[in-house]
Formats: sequence, C-alpha cells, structure tokens
Amino acid sequence: MACNQVQGPVQAQDGPTNATRSTIVVLGDSLAAGYGLEVEQSYPALLQKKVDAAGLRYAVINAGVSGDTSAGGARRIDWLLQRRVDILLLALGGNDGLRGIPVEVTRTNLQSIIDRTRRKYPQAQVVIAGMQMPPNIGADYRQQFAKLFPDLAKVNHCALVPFLLEGVGGKPELNQPDMIHPTAAGQQIVAENVWKVLKPLLESRRRPLATPGPGR
Repeated sequence: MACNQVQGPVQAQDGPTNATRSTIVVLGDSLAAGYGLEVEQSYPALLQKKVDAAGLRYAVINAGVSGDTSAGGARRIDWLLQRRVDILLLALGGNDGLRGIPVEVTRTNLQSIIDRTRRKYPQAQVVIAGMQMPPNIGADYRQQFAKLFPDLAKVNHCALVPFLLEGVGGKPELNQPDMIHPTAAGQQIVAENVWKVLKPLLESRRRPLATPGPGR
C-alpha cells in the first residue's frame, strides 16, 4: 500500500481500505516529505511498508511539508485533525533549531499541537521524534534544544524516538550534498529508528478492523 502524502484532511481521496484503517499521521518537515527523493523513498512511505508487512491495520498519512517549523505545524494541526488521528508522530522542530528560534517558543508550539490533538481525539497516542543540532549552532542552545524533546515526552506521557537521525546525521554517505537531507539509504535508517518505537506501540493497540456501518 502506498503511503498517503497530504498537507490537510483528504477523506474524499481515501480508498475503501484506508477508510477502515486506523491512522498514523506523520506531522513533519522536509525529512518526512522526502526532500530530493521520490515520495516512496520517504520514511513515512517506508513505515507503511513495515506496517503492512507486520500485518497491522494502519494507514500512514504523510503530512510532511518541506521547510515547516513548529509554528507551521501548529497552524496546520486543526486542519489535519478534521480526519481521525489514532497516532500522531510529531516530527517538527528541526527547522526551528536551524533558524535559532528560542527553544521555549518551539516548546510552546509543540505543546499546543499535542494538546489540540488530545482534545479532539482523547484516545490518540503521540510519538515525539527527537532532534539535535550540529555543533556550530552553539553549545548552550544545542543542549537546551536536545533536552526539549525528552522533556516534552516525559511531561505529556508520550513515546519518544530519541533522535530521528540517529546513525544518519553527519554521515556524508547517507546524506544528500546539503548534509541535511538523507539519501534513500539514510531514509531507510530513519524509518527503522521510528519503527523501533512505533511497532511495540501499534502491537499494544492491536484491535479488529472496523466494519463500516450502514450507508458507508
């Protein structure tokens, strides 16, 4: 099954299979969007393959937008929440760090996304993807930024991917020439980093496939 890539709700575009599946929404930036690659090479698309291979009934919705920040995600989340969200993979903040946005501003935006998701869907589970900044950003900011994601996960009882780019960041052979965006091989490692956290979560939520009601 192909991973769906959207910037907002697309119920009308969903096929009959996706309509009856639980959803994993990946709210991210260019890393999720698969910048410089085919959409099928992005880590959300690779996650869909892992989900299907494991026999889990979830549709992965790729809501990655290149260049997006935590503020952009906060602006988009209500639109995305017009469709059901069972699991939210919150993978934003990297562009905030690269732009030197104050950590507390990023924290406020990410907290708002979590709060609004849970307010709309109380049973939804949130997975936070941690990010780190390169050394040239400055030691103090880098340390504060790295702590942001585990702190948010702890306070909100969210699952945590400690570092989305673990094993990829800083490795020329796994990154495109800009040394920011993973190659296809790098995206495979990113998908595995997420899958290590996501798979147990999905298995714990395993439930029968919903049966459409009359008239659906």
